[in-house]
Amino acid sequence: MTTETVRTYRDSALHPLDDPVRSSLRGAHARFAVWSGRIARYDHEVAGFIGHPPHLDERDWVDLAALTGPSAEASLRGAHVPPAGWEVLDHVGSVQLDGSNVDVASDPDVVVLGSDDVPQMLDLVARTEPGPFRARTIEMGTYLGFLDEGRLVALAGERMNPDGWTEISAVCTDPRFRKRGLSTRLVRAVGYGIRARGEIPFLHARADNHTAIRLYESLGFTIRQRSVLTVVRTPGDGRQ
Repeated sequence: MTTETVRTYRDSALHPLDDPVRSSLRGAHARFAVWSGRIARYDHEVAGFIGHPPHLDERDWVDLAALTGPSAEASLRGAHVPPAGWEVLDHVGSVQLDGSNVDVASDPDVVVLGSDDVPQMLDLVARTEPGPFRARTIEMGTYLGFLDEGRLVALAGERMNPDGWTEISAVCTDPRFRKRGLSTRLVRAVGYGIRARGEIPFLHARADNHTAIRLYESLGFTIRQRSVLTVVRTPGDGRQ
C-alpha cells in the first residue's frame, strides 16, 4: 500500500459530519469543488469553506497554500499549528447540532427563493450577519423565505450536503420582524424538505451564540460535537 493510498484511506474512514466540506465536495456538491491533493475548497462565488483531513501533514500545508493563494485567510476545523511563514489570526468556538429528532413541518406561507431574490438575500444577510453568504450560495440547495409587501424579511436554506445529511444555514430575520416565530417556522420548513428526500438535517452555530443554540435545541436538535476553528493566513508568497 502506497503512502498516498494510506492517506486517502484514513480520510475516507471519517463520518460525513466529521468532514462535511470534503464529503459534500466528493458527492452532491462535486460541481463546485476545487482540489489540491487532500485539500478541497468550494468555488469562491459559492462558499468560502475549506475541507481538509483532521491532521495536516507537510504536504497538506503546501496544497492548502496552493489552493488558497498568497496572504489568504482560511478557516480550518480543529486546533492546528501551521508551519513557519503562516499566521494564526483567531480561534473560534463552534458547535455542530444533529437534527435526527428535530420537529419539522411544511409551511404554506413560505416562498421558495430564486436567483432574482439574491440581491435581497445578500442585503438581509449583511444586516443580520447569520454567517457567510455569497452571490452563488443559493445554488447549494433550497432557500425559503417570508415576504412582507414584496420585501424579504426572513430566510433560511440548505448549505453543505455531506452524504446522507443536509446543513440548514443562513437563518435570519429582519430586526423589525423578530419575535414572531419566523425563524422557527423556516427551520422546520427547510428541515421538512430535507427529510422528504430521506436525509437528516444538521447545522452549525458559534459556541457563543447561546440564543440560537437554545432555539435549535427547543426544536429537537442536539449538540453532536464542540470544536474550534483555527483561522490562518497563508504566507505572502503563497508557499509554505
